[in-house]
Amino acid sequence: MLRSELVAKLQEEFAPMKAQDVEHAVDIVLDEIAGALAGEGRVELRGFGAFSVRKRGERTGRNPRTGAAVKVSAKRVPFFKPGKELRLKVNGGEEP
Repeated sequence: MLRSELVAKLQEEFAPMKAQDVEHAVDIVLDEIAGALAGEGRVELRGFGAFSVRKRGERTGRNPRTGAAVKVSAKRVPFFKPGKELRLKVNGGEEP
């Protein structure tokens, strides 16, 4: 699902609202999640899942074109852990 499809679906659900208002609401939600993660926080949406940040240490990688060794610096990456209800929905109601 694309961001525009999400906005369109929400606008159908909340018909009296303008598309511009729905898009603004989606922007606010996504900006708040990104802001919390940037501040090394955690965002938990009960029944859906939790967003957090994990640290990856520096390592030696390979340039796929040349095969040469390349130093990859340490970085922080976003991580998502799905909640139980989301896992059940994705797996057709059965716990894997």
